[in-house]
Amino acid sequence: MIVVTGATGQLGQLVIESLLTRVPAGEIVAAVRNPAKAAGFAAKGVQVREADYARPETLATAFAGATKVLLISGNEVGQRIPQHKAVIDAAKAAGAKLIAYTSLLRADSTHLVLATEHLATEEYLRASGVPFALLRNGWYTENHTAGIPAVLEHGVVLGASGEGRFATAARADYAEAAAVVLAGEGHENKIYELAGDSAYTRAEFAAELSRQTGKAIAYQNLPEAEFEKILSGFLPPELAHILADADAHAAKGALDDSSRTLSRLIGHPTTPSVETIAAALR
Repeated sequence: MIVVTGATGQLGQLVIESLLTRVPAGEIVAAVRNPAKAAGFAAKGVQVREADYARPETLATAFAGATKVLLISGNEVGQRIPQHKAVIDAAKAAGAKLIAYTSLLRADSTHLVLATEHLATEEYLRASGVPFALLRNGWYTENHTAGIPAVLEHGVVLGASGEGRFATAARADYAEAAAVVLAGEGHENKIYELAGDSAYTRAEFAAELSRQTGKAIAYQNLPEAEFEKILSGFLPPELAHILADADAHAAKGALDDSSRTLSRLIGHPTTPSVETIAAALR
């Protein structure tokens, strides 16, 4: 029995879809905060169970019979450590033989502020004694394409990454990697540093966007504090801080990677950023 937490989230949905190509639907559990939102999976034969990170009492039932659990990191900044601990405790109590966790690229050595909660979760997972697989995901190309509407409105890509390169992959690539680990064998106590096969700067992203739209779009590099202030105009302060910090560290190479671990794990090249950009423009 494979349990996927956060199964109605953007990544979780893709993990379930990828698992459905690998194992029988009846062996998959979509653990979600709101089961009504997972009706589509239920129709395909996937078991749907309520699981709320913030309500540990829901987790024991959600994980009953689990052999493998995918803990997709929560989205409540500042609350993730206790929430993740609750999930790990429940999975261990259920007798899970593997807990896979979606962490951050080089979580144990990066200086990104985003790494703090990820690293604490990794350490707790190691200490639990349950075999683990750390899926240290790099940047999603969608982290950048999500801002395309605003870019097209203003004609400029803003950031604080300078000439730093982002080795991004599509969200679906990371989801497939999780499915490969969950459906396969021999991944116990493995750490996977996952990123895209190729990298780009924000200036190159702007140039590709110009090419695909026929509009003149430039990249404007800003000081980290100024970029954070702009992001705070439409994002929660905590998220604005995390993204500006990530950009500043990307300028120093924190989100670049040339290992191609992700493409080896999924058995094919990662999705080129030009394709993700094109999909966002459709």
